[in-house]
Amino acid sequence: MKQGRVVVKLIGRVAIILSVTALLGIAAVIFVPDSPEEEIREAMAALSEASSSNAPLYSRRLFREAKAAYDSAMAAWRRENRRFIYFRDYTGVIAFAKEAAEKGRLAATSSVSGSRNLRERIGSQIKETKKTDSQIERFFGRYPLREELRTRLAKGRLMLREAEVAFKKNQLLAANRKITDAEYLLAEVLKSAMEELKSYFGAYPMWKKWAETSIAESAKNNSALILVDKIARKCYLYNNGRIKYEFDAELGKNWVGDKRRMGDKATPEGKYVITRKYQGKETQYHKSLAINYPNSEDVERFKSDIARGIIPKGTKIGNGIEIHGGGGRGADWTDGCVALSDKDMDILFPLVKTGTPVTIVGSLRKIEDIISAENE
Repeated sequence: MKQGRVVVKLIGRVAIILSVTALLGIAAVIFVPDSPEEEIREAMAALSEASSSNAPLYSRRLFREAKAAYDSAMAAWRRENRRFIYFRDYTGVIAFAKEAAEKGRLAATSSVSGSRNLRERIGSQIKETKKTDSQIERFFGRYPLREELRTRLAKGRLMLREAEVAFKKNQLLAANRKITDAEYLLAEVLKSAMEELKSYFGAYPMWKKWAETSIAESAKNNSALILVDKIARKCYLYNNGRIKYEFDAELGKNWVGDKRRMGDKATPEGKYVITRKYQGKETQYHKSLAINYPNSEDVERFKSDIARGIIPKGTKIGNGIEIHGGGGRGADWTDGCVALSDKDMDILFPLVKTGTPVTIVGSLRKIEDIISAENE
């Protein structure tokens, strides 16, 4: 009987122990904080998506913020894991992880949209910059630009080509930098060159007067006239005040402006006459027509420029200006003469004589008309 009571007591104690153990297990499960692994995985997935969408390039701010939130979540997680298990608090970890996931997804969306918009903008810039380059070529392809402008033009065109290459390779940031530089350089070249051209056209009223009086004299005297338009690169043969022939002309390397002195490689502007005709072995250019440069007006201007210090003392005025053959090269290459093709010189040569007027002007058209025609 006594033994039975002992057994009952032992069984009771075991039951109590088991109950307490069960309760402790339940409490452990209840009070151990949940791991933030799921939130961390979501944050990692969002960052991976953002990175695949090139967010580090096209949505840098959001991507940096997402990455910073993720790093903070990981640091907080490590810190909490060093604490006793029942004292851990993952609230901050979860908050950082959720922020990282949200901003990562936003960065991915923003990057896709931003890169698309950037690509469209760069494509538009390239198109417009190529238009600017085409304008420069149309207006100034054979215009003797200053060395500074030539250097900037070459650099701008190089940047444009590199921008196009980077754009085709989808290297948008590189393309953006290069097209921005190209756009600025070419726009400045066009602006500066156009200002210089407009300044050159300040002499247009005088050119117009020379041309009109020369044509009127040709009509009045029933005579020939050679009229050269430098901008148009044309040499016209008039007879009785009407155009009989039109020839392509090539000029001095530095043809813009009037000839001022020897060696400036400029084609003179003014009213002259043919002083002598050369052909065969008499000239190296097939046939040629010498004109009376410098005339009296050229000499007076030259003396005035010397007196005012515009031209250094000891400088010579120059001579030997002709209309000659050897042309047809598609470039301005002479030392100041007007060059026609040999074929055209064969036409012109027998139709003129010593004393035939030669009028050389910068342009027969106003600059506004030229710009309007080029932009059509």
